[in-house]
Amino acid sequence: MSSRNTNVQKGKFLNRLKANKELLILSIPGGIWFLLFAYLPLFGVVIAFKKFRFSGSFLTSLIKSEFVGFDNFKFLFSSGDAWIIVRNTVLYNAAFIILGIVLPVIVALMLNEIHNKGMAKIYQSSLFLPYFLSWVVVSYCLFAFLNPEKGYFNTVLQHFGSDPVSWYSEKKYWPFIIIFMSQWKGIGYNTVVYLASICGIDRTYYEAAVLDGASKWQQIKYITMPMLKPVITILLIMSVGGIFRADFGLFYHLPKDSGPLYPMTNVLDTYIYRALKTNGEIGMSSAAALFQSTVGFVMIMIANKIVSKVDSDNALF
Repeated sequence: MSSRNTNVQKGKFLNRLKANKELLILSIPGGIWFLLFAYLPLFGVVIAFKKFRFSGSFLTSLIKSEFVGFDNFKFLFSSGDAWIIVRNTVLYNAAFIILGIVLPVIVALMLNEIHNKGMAKIYQSSLFLPYFLSWVVVSYCLFAFLNPEKGYFNTVLQHFGSDPVSWYSEKKYWPFIIIFMSQWKGIGYNTVVYLASICGIDRTYYEAAVLDGASKWQQIKYITMPMLKPVITILLIMSVGGIFRADFGLFYHLPKDSGPLYPMTNVLDTYIYRALKTNGEIGMSSAAALFQSTVGFVMIMIANKIVSKVDSDNALF
């Protein structure tokens, strides 16, 4: 009986393969890409536990390098600024997650209400444009405003009789600058995601609501927002997974790597980069990447578990 059941299962499996052969063929390039760039590099995780030294080929170097256990992880928290670094990373990302949901949803709702579709396309493209700019370019654009000598802001302040501000030395302004620039650059991309979801909502819901006398706000509250809830939940869960990662360009290029601003701009990624420039330890960078990935995975699992308890339909799994 067991042999017969096995043959039946194999037959069903082969039939499913034949029925979906076109999709399987289409998935081959993606599968190869994941194999080469996602799964094979996983063998490099062992570098995080070794004092990696080049001695010939990569495999030879990996085998001959001294095993040091968790010593590579110690440098992340050996600095006296470890608490500041972790605090900055987590708090900035928390602000990015919250604003990265609230602001794009509001903008998407506003764009959806524009009846002139031509103007809506122009507004959408204008918002999306900064997303394609690198932080290097953005940093120089910002420098034109914040230049201590000839910057636009200082020129305006002096025109009204105020003293100029040394923007790249005054750390109190930079939490607001960083959060503002992050949202300015990313709001267009996130808006497109939510706007696409709104456009996919069946219009008959709104037509029925209008017949029942629902106002525009009531349509948004009782139709649009509930329909957006699954998308918002999934993006929130995925964002939580990166709470220990920071946008290197945002925190390094934007403040011009200014030393006086380190208490407000130093995050895990910039700290690791500066440590590597000093001692060049590859094992330490691997340990930091493994730490961030592990914490991110744990955070995703916790967030998904909480969502599954509250609303299982909107959980990832």
